[in-house]
Amino acid sequence: MGIVGKSAIVTGGASGIGEAAARLLAAEGVSVVVADLNAEGAATVAESITADGGEATHFELNVAEMREAEECVELAIEQYGEVSILVNNAGVVRDTLLPMMTREQWDLVLDVNLGGCFNMARACTRPMMQKRFGRIINTSSVAGRFGGRGQANYAASKAGIDALTRVLAMELSSKKRNITVNAVAPGMIVTPLSEQVRSLTDDKIVDLVPLERYGTPEDVANAIRFLASEEGSYINGQVIVVDGGLSLGVKW
Repeated sequence: MGIVGKSAIVTGGASGIGEAAARLLAAEGVSVVVADLNAEGAATVAESITADGGEATHFELNVAEMREAEECVELAIEQYGEVSILVNNAGVVRDTLLPMMTREQWDLVLDVNLGGCFNMARACTRPMMQKRFGRIINTSSVAGRFGGRGQANYAASKAGIDALTRVLAMELSSKKRNITVNAVAPGMIVTPLSEQVRSLTDDKIVDLVPLERYGTPEDVANAIRFLASEEGSYINGQVIVVDGGLSLGVKW
């Protein structure tokens, strides 16, 4: 897919969509920095990729901290000579209805989900411009478009990611730079992050999905891999929904 020999940083890479994206990119010949606040989980994924013949290392990362974002990019450049692909996937949920939501819960979700995307994109921008190649792929959510009860903080953070994606695509893209910025917006994907929501709804959300199944991390990771590739090089500033049709809102 034209990305052999390039390097990538995948945040939130210790599990779920991030892990699947890291593995798929590594299988395409990409050197991957598996970055996550869960250092042990990130190390396990990186070691597994290496054992399977890929190239990977890990980095303990709190994306909400700008300096840590910069250090992660510095590691990628030191280890692999460049950073061409950024998968901004790290995220948290702190769902509760607005009357019970604390300012700390609001700030945490916005700082990690939206602030983390800003920090990592900013840290990667100059190296990508210098190499005249870049693929930034942000993980948004259908919640950013449609919301959900108890998700004021989460939905706001994901709507912000959609807007950030469009603005960065306009700011960074040119024929000379060859940088694209896109997002994927998953629906209900079976990951540790969605477990709480699936449990609270007794797994009834699946009844609303036209494809009659929840998504897998690999379903989303395949879209990420395509956006990172040469085949996706003319897609820019878009939010690609990966939800099995859940957001259509009607199932006859």
